[in-house]
Amino acid sequence: MQRVMIVTGGSQGIGEAIARLAGARGYAVALTYKSSRERAERVAADIHAAGGRAIAVQAEMADEMSILSLCRHVDAAFGPLTVLVNNAGTPGPSGTIDAITSAVLDEVLAVNVRAPFLLMREAVARMATDRGGAGGSIVNISSRAAELGGANEWIQYAASKGALDSLTIGAAKELGPRGIRVNAVSPGLIQTDLHARSGLPNRLEKLLPGVPMGRVGSADEVAQTVLWLASDEASYISGAIVPISGGR
Repeated sequence: MQRVMIVTGGSQGIGEAIARLAGARGYAVALTYKSSRERAERVAADIHAAGGRAIAVQAEMADEMSILSLCRHVDAAFGPLTVLVNNAGTPGPSGTIDAITSAVLDEVLAVNVRAPFLLMREAVARMATDRGGAGGSIVNISSRAAELGGANEWIQYAASKGALDSLTIGAAKELGPRGIRVNAVSPGLIQTDLHARSGLPNRLEKLLPGVPMGRVGSADEVAQTVLWLASDEASYISGAIVPISGGR
């Protein structure tokens, strides 16, 4: 049976690395994007050129109807889902707690918490053994910010990732008897353009002294861990939140 993976936010950064590695390892990959159509289609085309299968699907993570449409699209293109990677996320603007508006908070929670919840719900409908599925794996992309708190930078982001960790633990307990493993990875300082896009271009250099291993991580290192958690090599692992942070 074809292994089918959805990677949300798969057009760049960590999501792109996950999608490319999954394609190389034989998954049919559906990678989503919000507005970076050319980048997403290039990733899908590269996977095809290497002998894999991939589609790029526009999806708005803050919109339930868009999420439902995504899942139906994947059903039609590839068949039953076997792995869901909830990667898409937004930190919102940097600042202190008294500067965060309700609109910012609503968007961060919608994308970082509600969307993974809804996608997990849809994954259960397709994977759960008590609903005719063959089982499967869900990997959520959390953040070390969930434990570190994000003070004076992205406290709203940290709070949303704390909620995602709780969702991971609860879902692992609930879905284990139904044939679905649920885990998360918790990246620390990773070399992507997220920091520059969020208005903090020097953030990695500023925080690097706090990393015991003395370097930032790569998106590929995160992808390797995600693909391992999704694989049969991790068949007895569920409810784990794996830090990828150089000891930070």
